[in-house]
Amino acid sequence: MKLSVVMPVYNEINTIGQILSRVSSVVLPGIKKEIIVVDDFSTDGTREFLAEVKSGKVKVVFHEKNMGKGCAVRTGLRHATGDIIIFQDADVEYDPNDYGKLIQPIVDGKADVVFGSRFLGKSLSELGHGRLVLPAHFMGNKILTFITNIFYGQKLTDMETGYKVFRGSVIKGLDFRANRFDMEPEITSKLLKRRVKVVEVPIRYFARDFSQGKKITWKDGMKAAWCLVKFRFVD
Repeated sequence: MKLSVVMPVYNEINTIGQILSRVSSVVLPGIKKEIIVVDDFSTDGTREFLAEVKSGKVKVVFHEKNMGKGCAVRTGLRHATGDIIIFQDADVEYDPNDYGKLIQPIVDGKADVVFGSRFLGKSLSELGHGRLVLPAHFMGNKILTFITNIFYGQKLTDMETGYKVFRGSVIKGLDFRANRFDMEPEITSKLLKRRVKVVEVPIRYFARDFSQGKKITWKDGMKAAWCLVKFRFVD
């Protein structure tokens, strides 16, 4: 079995080397691994750093203009050859050492999709490795997750998680068109409408703020809420 790690990147010069090292060092018994990095026309030196990556484990694809995270993910999916596919942000908020438990339900045939939940079985004070998640992001995620559960009949705890893992045939068969962060609710909506088996597992999370490069804003949250409602009734 093979795992494809799809990593969209935009202006992450401070973390790209660290996250590539972490992902590369993860060992999954019986699982082959490929890493596909898509640079979305970074301007802070990330692009130049990636141009020097020589590892045979890492395939780097460059966009010739900035097209958004959703587009970068679609580019990565076109290059992915794994039986299982995971999205990995290029910051260090999410820990690749969680890959083993994230893919296990798919390996065992118990799920088609796995969401890594930052909130499952944790108190708020435990989030962010002892640092509170930004209040606006916490409340925004709770609202979006509530909308998801109401409109799609689910019991999720973390719809906006950055760790989503898919059986390759499931995600590659999905037609999603969002180019920015609204790709998350579009993918979730279309998966749930297909009634694929989704399970959550708890993950570690190391929150960062805007001064450290966090990019998602309240405007993205509003657009995500609209997408969740819209895609419940249209494809």
